[in-house]
Amino acid sequence: MPVSVASAAFVCTGGPHNCIVVSGLMKARARSVLGRSAYSSRVDERRRLSFGVPRRKKPMSLESSIEERVSRYYDLLLKRNAGEPEFHQAVAEVLDSLKVVLKQDPHYGDYGLIQRVCEPERQLIFRVPWVDDNGEVQVNRGFRVQFNSALGPYKGGLRFHPSVYLGIIKFLGFEQIFKNSLTGLPIGGGKGGSDFDPKGKSEGEVMRFCQSFMTELFRHIGEYRDVPAGDIGVGSREIGFLFGQYRRLTNQHESGVLTGKALEWGGSLVRTEATGYGAVYLTEEMVKAKGFSFDGVKVTVSGSGNVAIYAAKKAQELGAEVVAMSDSSGWVSTPGGVDVEALRDIKENRRERISAYAKEVDGAEFHENGSIWSQPCDIALPCATQNELDAEDACTLVKNGCRFVAEGANMPSTPEAIAVFKQEGVSFAPGKAANAGGVATSALEMQQNASRDSWDFEYTDGRLQAIMKNIFRTIDETSKKYGHENDYVLGANIAGFTKVADAMLAQGVV
Repeated sequence: MPVSVASAAFVCTGGPHNCIVVSGLMKARARSVLGRSAYSSRVDERRRLSFGVPRRKKPMSLESSIEERVSRYYDLLLKRNAGEPEFHQAVAEVLDSLKVVLKQDPHYGDYGLIQRVCEPERQLIFRVPWVDDNGEVQVNRGFRVQFNSALGPYKGGLRFHPSVYLGIIKFLGFEQIFKNSLTGLPIGGGKGGSDFDPKGKSEGEVMRFCQSFMTELFRHIGEYRDVPAGDIGVGSREIGFLFGQYRRLTNQHESGVLTGKALEWGGSLVRTEATGYGAVYLTEEMVKAKGFSFDGVKVTVSGSGNVAIYAAKKAQELGAEVVAMSDSSGWVSTPGGVDVEALRDIKENRRERISAYAKEVDGAEFHENGSIWSQPCDIALPCATQNELDAEDACTLVKNGCRFVAEGANMPSTPEAIAVFKQEGVSFAPGKAANAGGVATSALEMQQNASRDSWDFEYTDGRLQAIMKNIFRTIDETSKKYGHENDYVLGANIAGFTKVADAMLAQGVV
């Protein structure tokens, strides 16, 4: 029977191709992904109305007034940030949750607070010229979005990938505000990167690019101003090249200016494992809250990068069977569970496609076509990329008995998929909560750098576990406080927002 959820109804019947999506607010948010220019004014009006703004002249209730204010601001944001669908999607999700806050705590609508939270404090775009191995000059574009520093210095990774443009960096930086807030540590939100593709480049080319990138970036960062880290395409090698150039330009060894460093010169234990481990630690708390455990459950993990590998490893340590993993070429499954260590060697050391795993491991199968989410599982951990899991995939997971979903990647589930999970009673933890382990451990690295100390693995891992448990407790209690028990998306958005908002209100209009 169709069930209305946040103005959207979903029917999952018979199989993935029979997943029918009838949408209101969620469809409007999804349509914004295609860009405002693709729609007529009539569609824009439908988007406005999807936020609940009534056509009437008589005085509006507080609820209707809030709906109108949020809708009006969202329309303005679309105009100001045209052609940035990832950013639109991230903001729409948060605004949807904040309507609940404004009804109960209307002072959060004062002093342009919501508008200021959604507007970066600073956006940097710069050219990055470098010389390739053939002596040819190449030019890439660099970005750093310093989104919000109310809680502490800007904190967020650098992504080197050809898909990078301002909209993706803004989306990631916006999410970082609330993710960092949820950790309980004094760090603000930011993100950066470049459309440079390190794949296929020699080490010398990567080094020269990183040096050129830092030659501009160095004037905008510092351990008390902005602390970048790694992300897609930026590992310990790239962090090393960036730090070396920063040290040369500033003539000082400011170890806290970057995180994700090698252990020999200021890095932290557990940083490599942190995002994947953290996602599983939070999922474990979510599973416990429903009276279950990881022991004997089947887990599907999309991706085979750093986050996915260590999420799968920790899930296995807790007694789960990892039934499938993937990369951009396809996915693999193995009777009795994926051999995570064998896959790790293929991906991290040999840097080969996941199909090599099926050739080398007895009983393993490689699936070039179809979705990894067709594999029956109890827990799904999307750890690959944004919007990888759509409504059809969500319906398939529900049909196959999935009860828990936690996002290891940034925004890997579409709004329609999230609505399906909510409708069907699947416990869902959003990325801003579930994958906060990486930035939390980066902040722990900053603490070690500031005190000129180095913690052992067990102590650091214990701190990470405590942080992730506290994040789950916070979003769970917040969802209950605002009358939406088990809605962890709303709980994460509101808990992350209110801490930042309180700091911004205390600091004045700046």
